[in-house]
Formats: sequence, C-alpha cells, structure tokens
Amino acid sequence: MKITTPILSASVLTICALALVSALTAQYVFGLRPCVLCLVQRGPFVLAAVLAAVSLRSPSTSRLLLQLAGLALLINGGIAFYHVGVEQHWWASAVCPGGDQSGARISVADLMADMNKPVEVHCDQPAWSFHGVTMAALNIPFSGLVGLSILLLARRVTHASHSR
Repeated sequence: MKITTPILSASVLTICALALVSALTAQYVFGLRPCVLCLVQRGPFVLAAVLAAVSLRSPSTSRLLLQLAGLALLINGGIAFYHVGVEQHWWASAVCPGGDQSGARISVADLMADMNKPVEVHCDQPAWSFHGVTMAALNIPFSGLVGLSILLLARRVTHASHSR
C-alpha cells in the first residue's frame, strides 16, 4: 500500500486527536489534574493536528506541513523529557510551582489568601504513575516515535489527487 499525503495527514490528525482525547479523559473523567507542563505538552498535539488538517486542504505544501507536524511532536518529546526531569527532581522547573516549602513561614493571612486561589498542581508531583512510569514518561517515546515516523514518511509520500 502506498502512503499518500492525504492518508498520512489523516493519520496524523487522528493520532493527535486521540492523544488529546486521552489527556482530556484523564482530566475530566478520572480527575487527574494537569500541571503547567502537562498543559504545555498538549500544545504540540494541537499544532500538529492543525498542520495535518491544513495539509489535507493544501496539497502543494502538504509535505512541508507534515514535516512541521513531525517536528512539533519531536519537540513535544523533549518537553516531556524535561517534565520527567522535574518529576524526578533532576532539576527545578522555571514554569511550575515547587512542591517543597519546608522551612517557609506561613501566616494566617497567607493561608486565607491561598484559600481563595485555585489549588496549584505541582509539576514534581505526578497525578498518576504505574511502577514509577508517569504520563510524561509515556509521552517521551510516544511523541518521539510518532514525530520521527511522520518525518520519515513525509519524505516518502506521494501526492494523490483530491478528486471526489
């Protein structure tokens, strides 16, 4: 079976949509609240999905758009790696609130002010893990392999006419 740009574009769009549905299901069905880095990792999936959708309508630039989608997912693998480093305390995150406030003096006024704010989800405290493997850790090979596959396949695809 020859892979054409419309087939690859539809596949990328489907994979990204399923990844986003999985994240939203974890959040809204299973109550796993995402941290800032979890939310950031959704961005490349949205971007890749939009690029794939546009490539369906733009055959002349579809290969470039698919390559950009693959690159976005490879970058997402890097973001996921950074997130795992924060979870494992290999480094601190500049964008996430820290979990450790030992030794900090907290006043009653501070506690009252904090009660009026939404609870922050700390990036170094995973909402879910299975034998130490978190969702961010699963996202590293997923985004990396999907992104690399898209890049490789985008080089080999053939253009198909959009006749109906």
